[in-house]
Amino acid sequence: MPELVVTALLAPSRLTLKLLRAFMWSLVFSAALVAAAVYGCIALTHVLCRPRRGCCGRPRRTPPACLSDPTLGEHCFLTLRSSGLRLHYVSAGQGNGPLMLFLHGFPENWFSWRYQLREFQSCFHVVAVDLRGYGSSDAPRDVDCYTIDLLMADIQDVILGLGGDVPPHPSPGVCHPCLTSSWHLTYTSSSDPPPPRPGYSKCILVAHDWGALLAWNFSIYYPSLVERMAVVSAAPMSVYQDYSLRHMGQFFRSNYMFLFQLPWLPEKLLSMSDFQILKTTLTHHKRGIPHLTPNELEAFLYGFSQPGGLTGPLNYYRNLFRTFPLEPQELATPTLLLWGEKDPYFEQGLVGAISSRFVPGRLEAHILPGMGHWIPQSNPEEMHQYMWPFLQDVLD
Repeated sequence: MPELVVTALLAPSRLTLKLLRAFMWSLVFSAALVAAAVYGCIALTHVLCRPRRGCCGRPRRTPPACLSDPTLGEHCFLTLRSSGLRLHYVSAGQGNGPLMLFLHGFPENWFSWRYQLREFQSCFHVVAVDLRGYGSSDAPRDVDCYTIDLLMADIQDVILGLGGDVPPHPSPGVCHPCLTSSWHLTYTSSSDPPPPRPGYSKCILVAHDWGALLAWNFSIYYPSLVERMAVVSAAPMSVYQDYSLRHMGQFFRSNYMFLFQLPWLPEKLLSMSDFQILKTTLTHHKRGIPHLTPNELEAFLYGFSQPGGLTGPLNYYRNLFRTFPLEPQELATPTLLLWGEKDPYFEQGLVGAISSRFVPGRLEAHILPGMGHWIPQSNPEEMHQYMWPFLQDVLD
């Protein structure tokens, strides 16, 4: 068929898609402006109630002691093959079994997996990574450096780059000055790159919140690298998109996502009154993490308080709507899904929507009574009770 005819036939569909995307972006930015007004009032209230804290976040110069707890594992860096960026990770139990890779959410870091690092290191090589933009990992400044494709490539590089037989070690402290923040570079530079290490051929992915969103996508596009998944409190992007369009209540629960679409303003609002909005998110008596100590709270705020520490994590959200609309995808990786009955950010109905996309017999889903969003930290014992039986055949 002549190219001109094909172009003419596709023109209505392309025009419709462009109009749909334009309409979607108009809604997103309208919602972003409303969210900015609401969160601006909240941030201003915090400043007026606590005037001594001022309008900016206090930079933390010394990391809290809990980030150096030796029982959690050894701190290392891995240079990614695809991008050349360095990711920080904590590793324990190397040589004790299969690789178990933990992916955290927002506003967290590797430390959110402290209970799981202790629990599973006796039978697995457990690795909790700081995703790009977080903690001591490299933090590109450009929004385009946080697309889903690049983030999935990071996970692939981590799995293939972690040595199965060679002990982990710090990588050289040489980073591209235009791409990264340098506040966290504490290792000595070296003129020689680290020797190549044998990587793993597959792993067990354990993920929460944003890390879980990445894990869902990764299991679809890199199925051979994922043996099992344990997912907490997050749905695949296509499922979330379809469900939200049919259930407006989910949009209200996710109102913060619209605020994060704006440039620079979210960073400012989140840092006002010494990061009070983040503090409230993590410590609220109903929606936060129960029994979070001041020292543990500082473990999360330390990274965000560094220059540019919020921009990388917020750039994840700034890429969320760039792939609209998404095609439905079939899910086949054997998966344990844990969902809090009282999760304030995601409705329970998403669990059924996720189940409808799965190959029969591949999903084990549990809605946990009385639990909220932060299950790996708020209810680690209950989470472990579900994980051990789910992983038993892997160990056998």
